[in-house]
Amino acid sequence: METRGFVGRGRDNSGRIPPGQHDAGHDFPVMIAGGAVELAREDWRLTVGDGVVSKTYDWDSLHALGTESITVDIHCVTHWTKLDTTWGGVPVGALFDDAGVGDYDYSIITSYGEYTTNLPTTDLVDESALIATSYDGAPITAEHGGPVRLVVPHLYFWKSAKWIQQILLSDQDEPGFWEVSGYHNYGDPWLEQRYSLD
Repeated sequence: METRGFVGRGRDNSGRIPPGQHDAGHDFPVMIAGGAVELAREDWRLTVGDGVVSKTYDWDSLHALGTESITVDIHCVTHWTKLDTTWGGVPVGALFDDAGVGDYDYSIITSYGEYTTNLPTTDLVDESALIATSYDGAPITAEHGGPVRLVVPHLYFWKSAKWIQQILLSDQDEPGFWEVSGYHNYGDPWLEQRYSLD
């Protein structure tokens, strides 16, 4: 298992907390739109594709792609930042390579429980995005998105969908749950892109 850190976009760690954020310290607040999805890992599946060609992974086939650990800071749109969080899982780039997906501009993420969010595909493959299956060396709890969640550390954490079920690749952007409710379509914490008017 490879371990790597994330600084992001040329910033050094001397300024790790974005504007308008505060250090959550040891707390890890639980933010859920609705209740937590209880899903056993043996029942979990992830489908990746463009709606015509796709590949589905279970727990074992996902882990067969090779895992790594990343230590990153995460930033919630509700103004908290948690420093030095450690996640284990499969890099999204490795998943896309294995699935043989083509080049698409956007990725539409759907979760068990029907939550959705959207991302430029480059933000999944060119950054430290991870299909995470562990947090701090232990399985991810349901309240934090387990058994499997997306971690996209350079964007506000609502983009890191919990209970991930599908990645649909598309040339058309499709705003997700929070994006159609007034959140920013991209969500860069360093630019304070919290809401659509930001």
